[in-house]
Amino acid sequence: ALRINAELINANQYKLQKGAVFCDVENYYDANKILRIPLDPSLSPSANSQKYYKAYRKAKTAEQMLDKLIKKGELEFQYLETVADTLFRSSTKAELDEIRTELVDGGYIKHKRSAQKADKPLPPFAYISADGFKILAGRNNLQNDRLSLKTAGKNDLWLHTQKIPGSHVIVVAENKEIPHSTIEQAARIAAYHSKARESTLVPVDYTPVKNLKKPSGALPGKVIYNTFHTLWVKPGLE
Repeated sequence: ALRINAELINANQYKLQKGAVFCDVENYYDANKILRIPLDPSLSPSANSQKYYKAYRKAKTAEQMLDKLIKKGELEFQYLETVADTLFRSSTKAELDEIRTELVDGGYIKHKRSAQKADKPLPPFAYISADGFKILAGRNNLQNDRLSLKTAGKNDLWLHTQKIPGSHVIVVAENKEIPHSTIEQAARIAAYHSKARESTLVPVDYTPVKNLKKPSGALPGKVIYNTFHTLWVKPGLE
């Protein structure tokens, strides 16, 4: 509305005079219906038009900033959901300490001073498939990043529950073709190490590690991928 007001005043300023408190103009954006536009009587028609343009630009900038804040808030909510999930699935002090470190690094909680030396980082959960392939599952978001982006080879297989908080899971290929039975077993492990552990059937995406990307500035544990397959599996470690 602000932009339309500015344009209509500008288009009709030849028949407008300074001192008017409003103007009635044909709105060519709405079947030429008459539109009454409030004016500042102390300004010329041209200045009134510029005033509306300025208000429009200001409102547009505010809307863009709000959209960015909403998007940032949604991403942080999704991230904190993953932290809550790892907290729920943690069972040892060492695991809780690593989550605390993650939250301290992210600025979510204050650093707690301690004279105790920091413990050595925990290894990921490790399994061997029935076909003899090593399967690794991250314990928290920082470990997920290390596992998927540093430890795993480009031809290893990456798995994660679809749009559900959970661990990154890696099948170590060792230059071999990974059989479907191992992929299914790894998918079940991914579903088990997720928020959907108690569900009957869970969608799990899988793709080669080389298809993963870490967006610039992304929060811990966040990766994107466009090429993938999906398996529906029952969570379990059998």
